[in-house]
This record gives sequence, structure tokens and C-alpha cells, in this order.
Amino acid sequence: MRSIQAFTLDRDSKFMASPTDPISKPPGTPAEELEYVGFWLRLGAALIDSVLILMITYPILYALYGREYFASPKLVAGAGDFILTHVFPAIAIIVFWIFKSASPGKMAIRAKIVDARTGLHPTTGQLIGRYFAYYVSTIPFCLGFLWIAWDPRKQGWHDKLAGTCVIYFDKDFSLRRKYPSASRPSPCWRC
Repeated sequence: MRSIQAFTLDRDSKFMASPTDPISKPPGTPAEELEYVGFWLRLGAALIDSVLILMITYPILYALYGREYFASPKLVAGAGDFILTHVFPAIAIIVFWIFKSASPGKMAIRAKIVDARTGLHPTTGQLIGRYFAYYVSTIPFCLGFLWIAWDPRKQGWHDKLAGTCVIYFDKDFSLRRKYPSASRPSPCWRC
């Protein structure tokens, strides 16, 4: 059986983890109260990110290579193509993750990437590893992404490899809970 560490929120809504437990969650929040972001919303966030990247890169690719670029069977048309379609998106997404803990798509659905053990902002190494772990999640028929649908913590393989998870935050970036304090179900059904 897994041990789940209790978290408490400080006044800045940052996570503080108890140092004694191996797996943690936001302070003062029972595991069943954390709202992990599920498959469909994360897919929607990824589509938003993809559209934004395409809106930036396609006009530049058209200017560089012309109409023939889009009809070409070549995988990579040149250095500019490689930089715009592979390097730029990687840098842009990782920079967003480092400074905002979310991509534009995740911000649109009010979700953040956090360290799965502490609930704190992930390290830069974790975020870079998470990006490259996307390739691992993609290779076997996108099974690593589909894993989000049935994992209890809604983690894809890339999350598991990087030690991260994606959770909801409210407008003020405080942790969103399934049961607000006033409406929390009573442990006794007769109460």
C-alpha cells in the first residue's frame, strides 16, 4: 500500500511537504481531495498549444520555403525547417513550464505542473526530462498519453518518468479542492 504524505498550504499558496513520507500531496489536503487534470482536458490543452505553435511557425515556413514546402514529401526541408518545427517548440514549451509551471493550453484550463512528491514547482531538469519523455509516451501508439485516462493520479508516462503531475488551480492560483471546506462530506453518514 502506498504511503501518501500530507501537505499544508502556506499563505503564499506554495506547497510545503512533510519530510517523513515518501509520496506527498499539497499540505492539509487529503489525497482524495486533490483534483488531478484528466485526459480530455489535457488533450484540449495540447491542441491549444499546437494551434498556437502552428500560428507562429507556418507563416515563417511559408516565407522561407514557399507553397512547395507544404506539398513536399521531405521530412525536413532544411535548417530553418528543423529549427522552427523541432527546436523552437521545445524551447518555448520548456520556458513556459519553467516560468509559469504550465503551457498556454494548461493556463487556459487553469492547470499547473507540480513535482509529484513535494507539490512544489518542478526542477528545470524535471521539466526538460518531461519534455523529452513525451517521445517515450508517443512511441508505442501514444499509450503513454492514454495512460492518463486510467491512472489514479492522472499521470502519463512522461509525468511518471519526470516525477510530475498536473493539478488544477483556481483564478488566484491557490490549490483547487474537490470539496471546499464548507461542503466537505461528513465522515459519518448520519451526521
